[in-house]
Amino acid sequence: MGMTDDLKSELVHEARAMGFDACALTRPDAIPFAPERLRAFVEGGRHGQMGWMAERMTWRANPAALWPQARSVIMLAESYTPEYNPLDLLDQRENGVISAYALGRDYHDVVKKRLKRLGRWLIDRAGGEIKVFVDTAPVMEKPLAAAAGLGWQGKHTNLLSRDLGNWFFLGSIFTTLELAPDAPAQENCGSCRACLDICPTDAFPAPFQLDARRCISYLTIEHHGPVPLDLREKMGNRIYGCDDCLAVCPWNKFARDASEVKYAARDGMVAPDLAELAGLDDAAFRARFSGSPIKRIGRNRFVRNVLYAIGNSGAARLLPAAQALLADPDAPVADAAQWAAQRLVAPPATGAGAAPRPRS
Repeated sequence: MGMTDDLKSELVHEARAMGFDACALTRPDAIPFAPERLRAFVEGGRHGQMGWMAERMTWRANPAALWPQARSVIMLAESYTPEYNPLDLLDQRENGVISAYALGRDYHDVVKKRLKRLGRWLIDRAGGEIKVFVDTAPVMEKPLAAAAGLGWQGKHTNLLSRDLGNWFFLGSIFTTLELAPDAPAQENCGSCRACLDICPTDAFPAPFQLDARRCISYLTIEHHGPVPLDLREKMGNRIYGCDDCLAVCPWNKFARDASEVKYAARDGMVAPDLAELAGLDDAAFRARFSGSPIKRIGRNRFVRNVLYAIGNSGAARLLPAAQALLADPDAPVADAAQWAAQRLVAPPATGAGAAPRPRS
């Protein structure tokens, strides 16, 4: 079944009317280079503990293998631009910094509902079958979005757009309909190195390459067990994710305000007090982060992160919060508590981790 230009225009119009900021089309086989990059990433061990990347590499590397019946992919972007500069919170050492995308409702749920609504509209209008994906399936959304022309993968490996900056979520609708693809985007980073230079852990071995094992987003969200000692102080007060490379990008001057109120920060989510967070037990953690993507990592991993931030705070008032967890049943939490308490009792001679790092 073909798709007329009128119908394609209607699809884009409908997507925008439903709250998406951009909509573009590509084909499942439009990213032939992606499998090689993914294989090199995994074979180099740069995926760290994310075993699902290796286990589902065949599907991830080849969207056509995920659903052979699919003929087209509709890629959609939805802005979540924060109302503040996340870099400004790094100076507030007694407070935690949570990645901007996680301050409100879980985007997986919000975007997926909207994708299903748009998918139902497409079926009613043109027939065919659909499958929708938001980050939880083995779909290489960033290369597909670049192939569709939504933007390009920047030197920080995240997607950038001339129209949206880089504060946006991606979602995809695979369909059995034959839809006319859009032209791919061209890379427009030029000589800029802002995202590479600001990374506190040097997680980029080279432009357009990421070693997740050094990325604070990976360490705070995906990495289980103790974080390597040499990386803890570089985490600063980041307790869930890291926005440094996104926040410093010059293309954000074109960022679009988030239209979805569910992404607005909940009370107590911007720069929360570290002592309060350290005192969360499992029930309190679940209650506080109900409906948030933070809930997925569980109390133990979250409090481990909080303790690293406490150890980096240089704030004597936070010492009791660390000492209270020295005998925590979770070994990584107890280890983090001991590390934090030692740093607060006897701060490093260089002051490493206690002072805010310079920013460009």
